[in-house]
Formats: sequence, structure tokens, C-alpha cells
Amino acid sequence: MTKTGGTTPEKTDVKVSLIGGHRLGGASLHERTVTASLIGGADVDLTDVDIPEDAELRITKLSLIGGVSLKVRADVVVEVRGIRLGGVTDDGPTRAGGPTVRIDAWGLIGGVTVTRL
Repeated sequence: MTKTGGTTPEKTDVKVSLIGGHRLGGASLHERTVTASLIGGADVDLTDVDIPEDAELRITKLSLIGGVSLKVRADVVVEVRGIRLGGVTDDGPTRAGGPTVRIDAWGLIGGVTVTRL
């Protein structure tokens, strides 16, 4: 992931499916990603992505049924917003500061689980 400059518009990835989730990760992931499905979650692995310290990576998840499984480095700050019946499992960053990943999870059933490596 590379942070775009102040004059360049941010790129947004859009992933859509009726049934089935999405796997996201890798250096090709842009600063904004929207994943939408009727039934299916999002499996996001950001452990090998170089997120600049001052960057914010935003992932929006829209689904009726399906949660978000997020894997990040220990120094990444994760903010979770949205409405869903499932809860949020996250033990927080191990140190203050660091890059930020914001998850906007909108759905009926499905929580957000953050795993730190």
C-alpha cells in the first residue's frame, strides 16, 4: 500500500459478490476498499503491507451475513465503526501511535475480529 500525495485523489477498490466473501491483502491494496456481498465475510491480511505511519487505510464491509477477520502488525491502530449484531474482538495495539486501519462494518450478522502478529 502506498500513500497518495495531497494532490492525487485516493484510489478505491470495490469488490462485489452475491454469495461468498473476499480475501484482501498484499501491496496492491489501495487506501480505500469497499467490499459488498449478500452473504459472506471479508478476510483481510495486512501483515505484509507497508502502511506509512501517518496513513489511514479504510475498509468498508457491507453484507447481510458475514463479518470481518483482520490480521495486522502489533503497532497498527484499528478503529471499528458501523452497525452489526456481532461484537468486536481486539486487544488493542501493543504500542501507542503507528498507522491506522479503519473498518466500517455494516451488516445484520457478523462481528469484527482483529488478530495482531
